[in-house]
Amino acid sequence: MITVNIVEDIPEIRNSIQQHLEQVSDLNCLHTFASAEAALGGILLQRPDVVLMDIGLPKMSGIECMLKIKAQYPEIKFLMFTVFDTDEKVFEALKAGADGYILKREPIPKIITALREICAGGAPMSKSIALKVLRSFHVEKPTVIPIETLSNRQAEILEKLSKGMPYKLIAGQLKISIGTVKQHIHQIYKKLQVNNKTEAINKYLERGFD
Repeated sequence: MITVNIVEDIPEIRNSIQQHLEQVSDLNCLHTFASAEAALGGILLQRPDVVLMDIGLPKMSGIECMLKIKAQYPEIKFLMFTVFDTDEKVFEALKAGADGYILKREPIPKIITALREICAGGAPMSKSIALKVLRSFHVEKPTVIPIETLSNRQAEILEKLSKGMPYKLIAGQLKISIGTVKQHIHQIYKKLQVNNKTEAINKYLERGFD
């Protein structure tokens, strides 16, 4: 038998879920609470297997309540139950120790399944939440600019720019016009995918084009 507490401030939602749980043989709803303040003492006393916890409660948030309870009984599982599917709320809850995250728009049978999954060691999440979590691990690899992307003349000009040389001095040393220097610099910006001289020099120093 899986013991459950429900923390939800909207009576219609709270009562509806409780009534559905009463019809399920393997789930026992010990008590329901309308606020985090009321839930705090009750959950610590009853120590259920899992808590269906609303995040957006009137005063103390569901996340704060969960943190206080897990500090004493980390084994109690929490299924966050909320309308919030923003990245900020999702990751705030997961970092605080939530074991699952389900949206209020999900049908009650799915909520019941999620409660079972948590107690079986799973981490149930609404599909949109799971996608957000997966995307958070997709780190874009920085673009590596190989030396071959620049011609010898472009690399030479960039090297001189990195030493603080003005266009006129670079043109004089290379025996080309200032206009030609500017044309080469424009191509350097394009190849290195930068917008100005500072960014180009930084890439030169980082990548080592010398």
